[in-house]
Amino acid sequence: MIEDLPANRFMRAPPKTLWVPILSTIAGSALILLPIVATTPVAPPFGLLVVLAWRLLRPEMWPASMALPLGLADDLLSGHYLGTAMALWTVTFLAFDWVDHHVVWRDYWMEWVIAAIAITAIDAGSWFLNHSADMTNTLAAAIPSALCAILVYPAVVRIVAVFDRWRLRR
Repeated sequence: MIEDLPANRFMRAPPKTLWVPILSTIAGSALILLPIVATTPVAPPFGLLVVLAWRLLRPEMWPASMALPLGLADDLLSGHYLGTAMALWTVTFLAFDWVDHHVVWRDYWMEWVIAAIAITAIDAGSWFLNHSADMTNTLAAAIPSALCAILVYPAVVRIVAVFDRWRLRR
């Protein structure tokens, strides 16, 4: 009976199988640390895009609780208030679990729409949680970043698919 637990299944997996998704998500979150100067915040949240790509590509890989440590890493690297990505990513993973349970089939376009809705909701939630004290900055400032993230998402999915093929190769 103990052999059937998911934790034991993960402990028997090769290290590459476990660490590639986690490290690629943290690396995506760390891209915000690159010294890129912009007058408006148009850089997409790559950590969010990578975690969405992994979750939509391999829904069985991560439970909803995996969003907590990944969100913590994103919060620490991006400088958001602690708990912002943790809460929003966990709610998103729970919503994805609901979608996985109720939607019989998904294709590429449907996953892009699901990711676009998630990106928009997380960007709006992140803006609200991080700028609620300073209301001089409007929600319209988050629109370019969300649009850029929605348009960059297919490229991130392709990169994550390459990582996934490398991860599963023996």
